[in-house]
Amino acid sequence: MADVTPVDPQYLFGYPHVARISTGVHDPLLSSALYLFDGRTPLLFIANDIIFIGKATAGRVRQRIETATGVPAANILVSATHTHSGPSTVDYISLADDPFVPKVDARYLQLFEDGIVAAAVDAVQRAQPAEAGLAIAAGAGVGTNRRDPAGPADPRVPVFLARSTANGAPIACMLVCSMHPTVLREGSTVVTGDFPGMARRYLQEHLLGPDCAVLHHTGPAGNQSPRHVLRGNTVAEAQRLGDTLGHSVADAIDKIAFISALDLDAQRALVELPRRAFPPVADAERRLQHAAKKLAHLRQMGAPPQEVRGAEVDWFGAEETVRLARLAAAGKLVDAHRSCLPAEVQAFRLGPWTFVGWPGEVFVEYALAVKAAARDTYVISLANGELQGYITTEAAAAEGGYEASNAIFAPAAGQTLVEATLRLVAR
Repeated sequence: MADVTPVDPQYLFGYPHVARISTGVHDPLLSSALYLFDGRTPLLFIANDIIFIGKATAGRVRQRIETATGVPAANILVSATHTHSGPSTVDYISLADDPFVPKVDARYLQLFEDGIVAAAVDAVQRAQPAEAGLAIAAGAGVGTNRRDPAGPADPRVPVFLARSTANGAPIACMLVCSMHPTVLREGSTVVTGDFPGMARRYLQEHLLGPDCAVLHHTGPAGNQSPRHVLRGNTVAEAQRLGDTLGHSVADAIDKIAFISALDLDAQRALVELPRRAFPPVADAERRLQHAAKKLAHLRQMGAPPQEVRGAEVDWFGAEETVRLARLAAAGKLVDAHRSCLPAEVQAFRLGPWTFVGWPGEVFVEYALAVKAAARDTYVISLANGELQGYITTEAAAAEGGYEASNAIFAPAAGQTLVEATLRLVAR
């Protein structure tokens, strides 16, 4: 583990239209690593309390780790928890005109990348004989589908634990939770890992001990949010959800049957993703006006806060579509597309289980499609890069709304990721 908490005030990335500069630190941001080696294939998982791992950052740190440890860059997965209460690490093109959103702080980015490398090197250097196992925790308590609480979701949280064969001490715990960590919103100015950071603290304090690395990966959660289960947008509420998840993970750990030897394998594919077709600028501007009127009406009528928030983020998305449509019309999205491509898909086999890495924010339906076709396969999103927006479903694109508005790739990109994954798993 390595501390990647900023040492000076930073803009907290994740919400538009607000000068959200950090005023303190509630809990540290960490880079946490799990190293596995079966005598033939080395693997490294590195989870980070940050909103995004840029593709360029992933390339740099993986090469540095390969040089320092000998683990091939292709066998390293670097993910982001997606906390919206940490520094910016990627310049987002749809927010380029927002006067409150600064460019990435190069000094913090260097601190962050150094921390990732340090966590990985430490994990390799501390390697010891171990046994491991996996169980499924219930994650329904931390959120639902963002747009429809009864809509598609994936509340099953795989929990992988490695422990020392010498004394049974936990070495590393890795979980995948398909939920946006957005308990804290625009009004909060403290640095925090949100509920994933709170869940880690719960597990370390109540079960695993402070020396056990806890890797929280965010599964495909583009349309998943705690919005409909929240009692408020406070640190205390993030703690409640974190404790809820931590307790569920602890229950799952009690059920793990450990295996003394795991055969490991790593496969990857580089794929091109289809680009989104943008509406004419005039059409995008009319949709923005409609979104603004809807939001104003709901506020005036005193609609439920969840409904108001949904309309508010749809308004954000409509603004971003206007920006993107203007850029597309001027031929200025080329660099943004190029910065994301080719998209990398990883498949790491750990004995009977496979963990898959996808870049970007992807709707949960695509992970469910993989699970339906490939047993014991778990998808990690926001891995080794981001996609300057969401990968939605065709239905969500037709409906419109925030996620579909804030995208530069077409919904068909999701199926591209699914098909590439299933080919890798079949190997």
